[in-house]
Amino acid sequence: MTSPLAWIGQRRRAWRASWRDGVARPGARLNAHLHMNLADHGLLRRFWTNRAPVAPGVWRSNQPSPRQLRSLARQGVRTILNLRGANSQGAYALERDACAAAGLTLVDFPMTSRKLPTAEQIHALNAIFARAEPPLLMHCKSGADRAGFAAALYVLLHGGTPEQAHRHLRLRNLHLRRSDAGILDHFLDAYRRFDARTPTPFLDWVDRHYDPQALAESFRPGRSAAFLNSTLLRRE
Repeated sequence: MTSPLAWIGQRRRAWRASWRDGVARPGARLNAHLHMNLADHGLLRRFWTNRAPVAPGVWRSNQPSPRQLRSLARQGVRTILNLRGANSQGAYALERDACAAAGLTLVDFPMTSRKLPTAEQIHALNAIFARAEPPLLMHCKSGADRAGFAAALYVLLHGGTPEQAHRHLRLRNLHLRRSDAGILDHFLDAYRRFDARTPTPFLDWVDRHYDPQALAESFRPGRSAAFLNSTLLRRE
C-alpha cells in the first residue's frame, strides 16, 4: 500500500511533468503558471521586477513572467539571458514559450549564487555578452545575486572598475553580503585588492592569478544570513 507521503510525491512529480515538454498540452500552461506563482515567488515578482540598468542596452532583473517578456519585446529587447539555466521550473517552460512567440532570443547560462565561477565560465559568459544581440536583459530568480554578479562581470569585462562592478551587489537589490551569496562579494574584493596593488586587466587576473579553491576556502558567511538566504528565501 502506498503511504500518503509517497502518494503526494508521485502526484507532485506528475504535476511537474505536465509542462516538461512545453505548455501546449491541455492543463500544462495552467499548471506551469500555478507553479511559477505559488512555488517560485512569481506572485511577488508581479509587483517588483528588481530591474536596473547595467550599461546602455543592457539590463538586469528577476525572473520575468510571460506578460513581462511580451512587454520587453515591445520595448525592443532582443535577447534574454537566463542565468538559472534550462530547468524544470514552470517559469522556465513559460519563458521558453513566451520568448519563441515574441521573437526573443533566449540564452540559457546556469550560474550559482553560492559558488565561485571557474575561469572557463567567466570566459563563456564573456563570449555570450559578445555575441548577444542588444538590447539584452539578464535575469535569475530574484534578481539579487546571480543577476547582480553577472552584471558586475559585464562591467569588469567592459573596462569598468571594481567599485563600479560592486554597485550591482547591493542590499537594495536584496543581495545579502553576510550570507553564503557573499562569496560573490569576496570574489570582487579579491580582484579589487589585487588591482589596487598591481593594476591588471580583469581577464588577465582571471587567467593568471585567480584561484577559486583558495578564495572559497578563505570565505566565511554569517550563519543567520546564510539561513535566511538559503532556507527561508530559497535562493538558488
